[in-house]
Amino acid sequence: MHDVAGWYWHLKLAHIGLVLASGGLFALRGALVLTGRGWAMGRPWRMLSYGIDTLLLTAGLTLWAVLSLNPISSAWLGAKLLLLVLYIVLGLMALKRARTPATRRASYAGALMVYMIMASVALAQHPLGFLHRWASHGG
Repeated sequence: MHDVAGWYWHLKLAHIGLVLASGGLFALRGALVLTGRGWAMGRPWRMLSYGIDTLLLTAGLTLWAVLSLNPISSAWLGAKLLLLVLYIVLGLMALKRARTPATRRASYAGALMVYMIMASVALAQHPLGFLHRWASHGG
């Protein structure tokens, strides 16, 4: 069996880098779409996004397996996965599915907010993210 501990930090750093690349690319493409730059939805940008997100998913699933995590017993992971679904839906609305500019803007803002909450949940390893400190101290 391979030394898993030796790979852990590489996987974690790859995952973090891919999270930043994916979120940054979404933020850029969304801003361009909102300002009427249709080329942001062109094939090269979509393929880059798919590639980054596929690597991100692979790194995440590998970490999940290496750490023997369970989204049912690890509430923070379950929360992060639910937030991921919401982020994807809002991202789709922001980039191509919303019918009105107002809905597109609201979906874009919502997706960015959910992205930040997901990062907070992951960093804090708590379903409330960094809000758990505030909630646990009564305000």
